[in-house]
Amino acid sequence: MTYTPTQLNQYIKGRMDTDPILSKMLVRGELSNYKMYPSGHHYFSLKDSEGTVRCVMFRGNAAALRFRPENGMQVIAAGRVSVFPRDGQYQLYCDRLTPEGAGELAVAFEQLKKKLAAEGLFDPARKKPLPRFPQKIALVTSVAGAAVRDMIRILGVRYPLAEVILVPVLVQGEGAAQDIAAALDLVNENRLSDIIITGRGGGSMEDLWAFNEECVARAISRSQIPVISAVGHEPDVTIADFVADVRASTPSNAAELAVPDQNDLYTRLGSVQEYLRKTAAGMLGAHRQRLTFLAQNPALQNPERYFEGKRLLLDYQSQALTHALEQYVNQRRERLGRLAASLEAMSPLKVLGRGYTIAQTTQGQVVASVRQLAPGDLVHLKWSDGAASCRVEEIKTGEMEYGKENDL
Repeated sequence: MTYTPTQLNQYIKGRMDTDPILSKMLVRGELSNYKMYPSGHHYFSLKDSEGTVRCVMFRGNAAALRFRPENGMQVIAAGRVSVFPRDGQYQLYCDRLTPEGAGELAVAFEQLKKKLAAEGLFDPARKKPLPRFPQKIALVTSVAGAAVRDMIRILGVRYPLAEVILVPVLVQGEGAAQDIAAALDLVNENRLSDIIITGRGGGSMEDLWAFNEECVARAISRSQIPVISAVGHEPDVTIADFVADVRASTPSNAAELAVPDQNDLYTRLGSVQEYLRKTAAGMLGAHRQRLTFLAQNPALQNPERYFEGKRLLLDYQSQALTHALEQYVNQRRERLGRLAASLEAMSPLKVLGRGYTIAQTTQGQVVASVRQLAPGDLVHLKWSDGAASCRVEEIKTGEMEYGKENDL
């Protein structure tokens, strides 16, 4: 019998599809040439040191992956081996892909943790401080279970002034992560509280997985309200714990971290009250001593006598000041008289009064020497009681005669 290539491929495909071993294969190998197409299908190869197998994972199965496959990763692929008739090449149609060694969830956890850390979402500088005395606290958790009851009870006992707002969400199963993220956004958009506590009681890694989803981590990161993550028990660590502003070991511990203890507040108020009492008593004692000291002051005991003495002192000082001022004025007056007498003795008018005259040229220049004159010059003479104008007839220097002119 002669077959066409298509018939041959179809025959081989039929035999392989009915083979009990090939229909349920587990293949261990290293991922290579891993590609994700817009259609949602994933294509890759599994290889070891000596061979390679082509593989495909269709969109439905690929969407269920919890981790991000990467080239070089050792995995175990479960599926069936068959032939693609068009090409005549066999390949593994993968239904499930799990990392070898570490579980699928552990790998997904580490991958997301590494990614968000590189973006800085775990940076301590991003952490917001918790308000000291919150007025409203939002609990984003399940309404079922002991965790929410424990938180409400502890918050009421420690700080009954705070209003507790319950925002019920799914915390496990399909859609839980999206439900939690939406609730966190809702509280922020409406400013429903001063603090958000999100979490749940303990469980397996699968049970707690909603708090390891990227959408929850990013909702916590963008929250403007401080978030306390309270997932499981002390050993349980989730991605939400790394992103949250505060990580609590348990939901009960989250309630303790969110509010102060009213008993501690009463104790502190008592201490402050005692401090104020002692401080006030000390201040009153000091003022009382001051008043006692002032009461012994003579000025306050007999103010009339005190001011009488001050008045006498003021009179004495006033008289002394007046006497000193008069003495100073007299001294200045005597000095002024002496200076006036000296000036009067040196006055030209005083000299003129004794019969002397002052000769001046027509320009008003004082004639201090006959050498300033010439015969015929007009000279003004000034006496103490008047003046006259004269013309020079003759000039003599000692016995020398210079010329001869008529009088004016």
